[in-house]
Amino acid sequence: MTSRHLSTFVVLLLVSVSACNKEQETSGQRPAPALTQGSLLGSAAGISWRVPGRWTAGPARQMRVATYSIPSQDGGAEGGECGVFYFGPSEGGDVEANMARWIGQFEPSGNPDRSSRTVDDMKVHLIDLSGVYLTSSGPMMGGPKERKEGYRLLGAIVEGTEGSVFFKLTGPSALVETAGNEFDMLVGSFSRM
Repeated sequence: MTSRHLSTFVVLLLVSVSACNKEQETSGQRPAPALTQGSLLGSAAGISWRVPGRWTAGPARQMRVATYSIPSQDGGAEGGECGVFYFGPSEGGDVEANMARWIGQFEPSGNPDRSSRTVDDMKVHLIDLSGVYLTSSGPMMGGPKERKEGYRLLGAIVEGTEGSVFFKLTGPSALVETAGNEFDMLVGSFSRM
């Protein structure tokens, strides 16, 4: 390809991209969320979300779409994490079964705070619980349980067009209290793709 043809191709490509962007703006579709420097955009099952700027994406882990690490703000050694899970259309269990499983990971299970909201025409189920968190290790989480006192979980299950996506933020209560607004921002950024 000559440099003249390449220049023409680049100009046509830029015009096409500009026209597509203009068409999206005028078609009534919501534009994609603006990203700030350092923030990530995640996606699964036909939905996308914005990751809070101070969260970092961790390495791939079995059964997870993503794992985000949340640093401790008080200089403590233990941070938190937000795991994102998607198992496929009609997979992973219903909302009630997953809420019950999350509740069962705490002692005492008590009365968790549950609510729901709609984001971009998608139903989102939320849970907030705290107490002694029982973590497991090993295949399919069947290993010995470790007790972590003073823990908290914020969970969200979004009913996407291609199935449910599960968001589970866990960590020491003080950290999760601080990260709560960031988790709310993540939930509020859910968008159909």
